[in-house]
Amino acid sequence: MGDISFRAVEILKSVDLVACEDTRHSLKLLSHLGINKKTISCRSHNEEIAAKKIISILDEGQNIAYLSDAGTPGLSDPGSILAGMAAGSGHDVIPIPGASAFAALLSVAGNTGKSVLFEGFLSPKPGRRRKRLSELLGYNFGFILYESPYRVVKLFEDLADLEAERYVCVGREMTKIHEEFLRGQAGEILDILKKKAEKSELKGEFSVFISGKK
Repeated sequence: MGDISFRAVEILKSVDLVACEDTRHSLKLLSHLGINKKTISCRSHNEEIAAKKIISILDEGQNIAYLSDAGTPGLSDPGSILAGMAAGSGHDVIPIPGASAFAALLSVAGNTGKSVLFEGFLSPKPGRRRKRLSELLGYNFGFILYESPYRVVKLFEDLADLEAERYVCVGREMTKIHEEFLRGQAGEILDILKKKAEKSELKGEFSVFISGKK
């Protein structure tokens, strides 16, 4: 809750409507801020349909803010389709900078170099995940992945098998109560994650920085 900016709060107070990735999630934030606004759903599976409805409201002269659940719209969160369609319809689309796991992890990872690739979530299918991971490891620059607590061990099993000595920095639950960072070689981090999994301590979302090829 504390990561939201003063500007974002003022925008949310001033708009006519708030479009949300998940209205239930956003209502918790709005309630915490003491803001009472009408909301409309705009999730990944209905984004194009919802965008058309939102644009029709914009056409009436109303102002709308868009909230994704816990990060920046368009970075592994819905919002890019809505932004593109709204801009294409002649409406102003203005960013309100906020929390971003990508930027937060990058700022503390170290050894990032000049260029970094944002990949987001890899395919949940083992073959595709391993193939893309192998491709990414061939680059001379680092990259950032997102992963769920249910697949993070599998990701690191692939990573350790392909290149166990590659430097990684893992951010879990960043800026939240159970924030944790793990730094070291891929093989070392795999052992730590396996022990945590045995204790049912792999909770929350994971952001992973993997250094580039030497």
